[in-house]
Amino acid sequence: MSQSHTIVLGASLAGLLTARVLSQHFDHVTLIERDAMPDQPEAHKGQPQTRHLHGLLASGLDIMTRYYPDLPEALMAGGALVSDMTSNMRWYTYGGYRQRFTMGRRAALMSRPFLEHLIRQRTLARHNVTLMDQCAVKGLMSDDQRQRVIGVHVEYRGESTRVAPLTADLVVDCTGRGSQASQWLGALGYQAPPQSEVKVNVGYATRIYRRNPNDPRGQEWMLYTPEAPGERCFAGMFPIENDRWIVSLGGWMGDHAPIDEQGFLEYARSLPMREVYEIISDAEPLSAIIPHKFPASLRRHYERLTRFPEGFLVLGDAVCSFNPTYGQGMTSAAMQAAVLDDLLAQRKGRLDSLALAFFKQAAKVIDTPWQLAVGEDFRFPDTTGPKPPGVDLLNRYVAAVHRATLVDPVVGAAFIQVMNLMASPGSLLTPGMMWRVWRANRHRSRMLVRAAKPTA
Repeated sequence: MSQSHTIVLGASLAGLLTARVLSQHFDHVTLIERDAMPDQPEAHKGQPQTRHLHGLLASGLDIMTRYYPDLPEALMAGGALVSDMTSNMRWYTYGGYRQRFTMGRRAALMSRPFLEHLIRQRTLARHNVTLMDQCAVKGLMSDDQRQRVIGVHVEYRGESTRVAPLTADLVVDCTGRGSQASQWLGALGYQAPPQSEVKVNVGYATRIYRRNPNDPRGQEWMLYTPEAPGERCFAGMFPIENDRWIVSLGGWMGDHAPIDEQGFLEYARSLPMREVYEIISDAEPLSAIIPHKFPASLRRHYERLTRFPEGFLVLGDAVCSFNPTYGQGMTSAAMQAAVLDDLLAQRKGRLDSLALAFFKQAAKVIDTPWQLAVGEDFRFPDTTGPKPPGVDLLNRYVAAVHRATLVDPVVGAAFIQVMNLMASPGSLLTPGMMWRVWRANRHRSRMLVRAAKPTA
């Protein structure tokens, strides 16, 4: 049964995907966005992280293609790289390069503004989706008993600012990490969700360079990830649309890349992976060097609440914002939107007790990327926050998995599937996989011993 009206707060990627999902279940969907939304691919004021390195995981691309069937072709037509990510990777870690193989699933490399532009075009082309930009939400409206959210108070920012009510059957908060939902809930007499915060002090700097289309390396994506805790830096260099490279350099625990040109280049030259410096030292810069800092991963545990107003949901980074170096945020938002779609379909339009059911199912989606990100971050001894039990022991095994990927493509395939949220972390712990990891590490150790022996 279709409802009359739903409001989505925030027109970034999570909000756009949510609006697309809701357009199948409601007569009308209104997107409310604080910033002026461009009609071309560009980052807007409220999106500082969109100017930096992004990749769309295979599972994320699959979900988005379900809702936008022509998306892969549109990405490729615009110059993005849509391919089997494992066949053209150059990934240096733990003293070597991961073995290449064929995964059989496509992922996408492009600038975040370009991807979001394509998603926005297709979402707003839906006959029942309307965008209200340059509007701020000042709070929730509720019924007299404060048991149901019935809309929002909207501040219209035009020639003269005014605040007016806008009613809806459902309001979904997709405003990101800075969500005011906890304060709004408090004003209605509800508890804020408990939070988990894992402090990582990650910082990086990004620059765009011209990419030579005749250079065979221009169809590869390059990544350097550290062997923690001894190393703390990382580098990513992805080919994006319009024959450009996007390059992000940075690290954990304050080991951040400089934003002056010479310092940026020296930082790249200091890394064990040489290709990034070799290319950018000769490439034409097309942008300034832009810094970004991410102090902590933050998860709001809405699934632990037992009391919540009807007619209100929270989704995307407003629920959980991960360390962005792992590239999980866009895919997590897509997976949460798909959960909402399935839940509404199962309930045939019923909205009673929707929030608590959604939060429990969304938590299952969030658990895996959260465990992966937090587990990796706790390799660094200065990381603080709620530490999962047994993570140190597990990390010793995962370090062996990383080393095994340098010589065994089967282990590499299993690792990449987990990283792409296509398989559970438990798939790396089967007896057969553990045996392959042990064998690969033994083989690599022998190779290193032989390489270290002096020649006669």
